[in-house]
Amino acid sequence: MAEFNTNLRLKLPLICIILEVILIILFGVFVKYDSETDSRLWHEELTHHNKSNYDNDFYFRYPSFQDVHVMIFIGFGFLMTFLQRYGFSSVGFNFLIAAFSLQWATLMQGFFHGMHGGKIHVGVESMINADFCTGSVLISFGAVLGKTSPVQLLLMAVIEVTLFAINEYIILSVLGAKDAGGSMTIHTFGAYFGLVVARVLYRPQLDKSKSRNCSVYHSDLFAMIGTIYLWMFWPSFNSAITAHGDDQHRTAMNTYYSLASCTLATFAISSLVNHEGKLDMVHVQNAALAGGVAVGTAGEMMLTPLGSMIVGFLAGTISTLGFKYLSPILEEKLHIQDTCGVHNLHGMPGILGAIVGAVTASLASSEIYGDGMMEVFPDIYSGEINAASQGVRQAISLGVTLGFAAVGGIITGFLLKLSIYGSPPDTMCYEDGIYWEMPGEEESHQELAAVRTEEVEKPLNG
Repeated sequence: MAEFNTNLRLKLPLICIILEVILIILFGVFVKYDSETDSRLWHEELTHHNKSNYDNDFYFRYPSFQDVHVMIFIGFGFLMTFLQRYGFSSVGFNFLIAAFSLQWATLMQGFFHGMHGGKIHVGVESMINADFCTGSVLISFGAVLGKTSPVQLLLMAVIEVTLFAINEYIILSVLGAKDAGGSMTIHTFGAYFGLVVARVLYRPQLDKSKSRNCSVYHSDLFAMIGTIYLWMFWPSFNSAITAHGDDQHRTAMNTYYSLASCTLATFAISSLVNHEGKLDMVHVQNAALAGGVAVGTAGEMMLTPLGSMIVGFLAGTISTLGFKYLSPILEEKLHIQDTCGVHNLHGMPGILGAIVGAVTASLASSEIYGDGMMEVFPDIYSGEINAASQGVRQAISLGVTLGFAAVGGIITGFLLKLSIYGSPPDTMCYEDGIYWEMPGEEESHQELAAVRTEEVEKPLNG
């Protein structure tokens, strides 16, 4: 028997305060400015290495950071506002877990990537990497949207960020794979972690909230705001931490063409699968972004504009068909209630991107890359491995990512299944009013108050 007590008056303040106090203490012990942020160290660089202030990495990376930051807080937040009565929660909980995750990610990624003399050195690049990790958490949030409390989401973020950092370290540092835009580390990991959590948290009576699990005209319009922001800034997302020069230029361009091709595929397939030839806004909101996901791994490679357009077209097609035909099967047969369809936008396109990256890497040669091989594939350039071995590394990394996502999702799901986190009952999912003050809706307040009283007094089946 599971009791649903959705009053968060003590639960949410306690977890927010405890987590932030822990973060403050850990930052105080382990975190310091890097050499380009620290006043004394940077001015020593200026004096002894004949540099100018404009050589500071801030001026190269900050525009990309701003674009990524907008994607995290506006793009992902508004993309999930399609539910008719869950806009406050979509944007608000996105804001909450992103603000926590970027702090926790700074620590977890720092322990694996940024430790120098027992300290985590932070600068603009670590800010970008923390946002990348946060993006993975928000992808998982999309899979459980409307069915979890903010307390559950914060706990999920604690575990997922930690596993993300470990998986990222293994893939990029131990295995030596390349994944500039995060097709594997961000999208595949976030999608399948969230899907496994959603499976463990399966709600057999969720059809009692079916009337709220849909959109209205204005909610779909708000969601399109998120789509457009994500679509516009995705070239920055994929290229944000690639090497300066041709690598960053090429990554942005490959993403640019992949997204454009993906959008046309989305419109074409959406109309094709409708008997009246009409477009589905759900497809446009989501599948049009799949090209950015699918080109993430190979974005910095010599994929060529043609290759990018082919990848984008395939991603848009796969994603749209997934929303139309696969999502109902996942729910009915596998009991995976994927609210935002992250399997179609991030999961399958992420796997496609990993495969494209493995194939492209295996075809790398000095004739194609020249001395640029040193930046894209340093181990091939040094003669340590050949291109085929790099392709194998990429493929193994996909398997490692799926393994971490599955095991981590199972553990997290069972932890979140406990009845102490204030999760909504099956009858009140996808409803803002259960956690938010709703302006101008007195009748709704009374209805929710009655439901809450009934929840506390009479335990319901989980």
